[in-house]
Amino acid sequence: MLHAGHVPDPYVGARAVPIYQTTSYVFGDADEAAHLFELKQYGNIYSRISNPTTAVLEERVASLEGGTGAVAVASGMAAQFGVVMTLCSPGDEIVASSQLYGGTLTQFAHTLKKLSVKATFVNPIDLDAWEQAITPKTRLLFVETIGNPSGAIADLEALGNLAKANNIPLVVDNTFATPYLCRPIEWGATIVVHSATKFIGGHGTSIGGVVVDSGEFDFSGFETIAEASPSYHGMKFYDTFGHYGFLMKLRAETVRDTGACISPFNSFLLIHGLETLSLRMDRHVKNAMGVAEFLLGDPRVERVHYAGLHSHPQHAMARKYLPKGAGAVMAFELQGGREAGRKFIESLQLFSHLANVGDAKSLVIHPASTTHQQNSDQELLAGGITPGTVRLSVGLETLEDLLWDLDQALGAK
Repeated sequence: MLHAGHVPDPYVGARAVPIYQTTSYVFGDADEAAHLFELKQYGNIYSRISNPTTAVLEERVASLEGGTGAVAVASGMAAQFGVVMTLCSPGDEIVASSQLYGGTLTQFAHTLKKLSVKATFVNPIDLDAWEQAITPKTRLLFVETIGNPSGAIADLEALGNLAKANNIPLVVDNTFATPYLCRPIEWGATIVVHSATKFIGGHGTSIGGVVVDSGEFDFSGFETIAEASPSYHGMKFYDTFGHYGFLMKLRAETVRDTGACISPFNSFLLIHGLETLSLRMDRHVKNAMGVAEFLLGDPRVERVHYAGLHSHPQHAMARKYLPKGAGAVMAFELQGGREAGRKFIESLQLFSHLANVGDAKSLVIHPASTTHQQNSDQELLAGGITPGTVRLSVGLETLEDLLWDLDQALGAK
């Protein structure tokens, strides 16, 4: 969190990571420029492709996840889109959990369809459904460590074994857990993605995404990584870069050509967020557990979806993969459905009503009418969302204050 990827500046002695707010970089000579563009030499060309500040963020997240390296991009959505664009070609398929962030569901179901990539959605806890959905055209499995907003806990070890048996990557969105609570690579994940906007940044100031590669998947038989690249005069990324082949393909082709780069200033702010990640997550999960227990015991609440509770059907799974806590995001259902949810949200005073999670401040939203409003009724039901579902992102306030706010909002007339 504090030291990976950076040493104090040797020229002026600055201890903080500098912000390299520059578009481009001077070449030493014509040969260096040519070698950089041919990927024969490491260095910086243009901040759309790489940047020294961003490189620290990448190394830091990769170190925390136990990966071989990382590529930071403009957002979490850009991270997952970049993975699919790098691994898939027209006609390919992916298999994904049905309990994902609404924007992810929309991207996979509709945007990828425009690129002739088909997404099949399955119940994340039904391993047989995952296995049956895999076809010869499947190029990856995609799941969230903690489902948004249902709280479903992915059986990472079983999914990792299934992916390995079919020689395809397992891609895990670890945004809600962060590498402090869970490191999916240790359970068999090939690639980990993050919306760094959330708990990594931690303060609701900066949008960014990160892709981490385990470096353990054999891409030698994977067409998009192993085949000759027309944009680099026939160079084969896996042959040239080995276990960095996927990340180099992602950086030098996908991010370069889609322009999904992250601002160096955002990278700087996300680096600062990372420095307190473990401290914040300890407080987040402690508060979340207190809130979940309060809601569970309140007769005005019909159901609480938080795997940290002993009553949750996946509590044992949470204990296995998330021994330090089941995260800080939960959902619950109110008596009275949508109207009760609206009244509750409007009556809160400390919880902010907005479309984000992972902030130091506590947040609330009604998924069916906001984050997941583009999903059909069938997709909502498959995602574990009802008209009365309310999602909380529990922040760092004093627990006593949070419980006071929830209690008075539940009692509002």
